[in-house]
Amino acid sequence: QVQLVESGGGLVQSGGSLRLSCASSGGHFSINVMGWYRQAPGKQREFVARINAGGGADYTDSVQGRFTISRDIGKNMVYLQMNSLKPEDTALYYCNAYNIRTRDTYWGQGTQVTVSS
Repeated sequence: QVQLVESGGGLVQSGGSLRLSCASSGGHFSINVMGWYRQAPGKQREFVARINAGGGADYTDSVQGRFTISRDIGKNMVYLQMNSLKPEDTALYYCNAYNIRTRDTYWGQGTQVTVSS
């Protein structure tokens, strides 16, 4: 069983930066695809970014060039560096782990990011 705990959310002004962290325990971190999703009030949860075991990453178009996902396999951590934040980035951000062998998916509890204009 994989447990995911997010941290690093908060309130920031438009144009500011935040770094989200996700600590993973249990399972085999190195073979998981790790990702970040977000859900704004009244909207569906949406994909933000993901990174595979080899370090390959992809992003949704709206954050490309502003957000960077990274992972530290030795520490079982995944990060999301968010720069040039916009009010539309306001959402509850969730860490996600996908086990490519078992196809199981795990979610954290979320961390709130609020960007003021």
